[in-house]
Amino acid sequence: MNMNKMIPKAGSAIVTVTVFLFALFLIINYPMGYYFVCLILPLGFIMMTAGLHNESENDRKVPANIGLILAAVYGTFIMLVYFTQLTTVHNEQLTEQAANLLEFGRFGLIFNFDLLGYGMMALSTFFTGLSMKAENKADKWLKALMMIHGVFYFSCTFMPITGMFSKMSSGGDGLGGRLALVAWCVYFLPIGVISFLHFRES
Repeated sequence: MNMNKMIPKAGSAIVTVTVFLFALFLIINYPMGYYFVCLILPLGFIMMTAGLHNESENDRKVPANIGLILAAVYGTFIMLVYFTQLTTVHNEQLTEQAANLLEFGRFGLIFNFDLLGYGMMALSTFFTGLSMKAENKADKWLKALMMIHGVFYFSCTFMPITGMFSKMSSGGDGLGGRLALVAWCVYFLPIGVISFLHFRES
């Protein structure tokens, strides 16, 4: 049994399923559902990224190492964000000040950490894509999708600094934000699918 292929293939499947469910729960506006799947997504992403890191050739180990390290940074931020929503926020009576910091829908500190985490994910996919030597059409698509995804780093990192999200907390149902996240799911879902096919066939 080749664990170097089986584990990243399983990770790619986790990424595919969780991104699909994330989109579904966003559409039906079920926060506890997408909080839970976002807690699982980083595990699959790290497993998938580790598999691509393992395949990288010696002359591309630096970007592969950076991609894997950033995947771990992303996982740390995101699991802290959504574990907080599923435990402290869900189970405890928070003061108004604590709620402003910890409730995801308040667009405060915890929301900013979420965006920073996904910014790290974007950088991770960029460097991981940079480390790949694509030898077939599917791998070329995977490489391109991962590297282009790196562009999200800039919006995830710099838009919160402008304070635009904090202004959203005063009103609205968040429909625009949920639709933007659904669009991200549509973009990212093929990365999980193509990665799964890559590890299954290699």
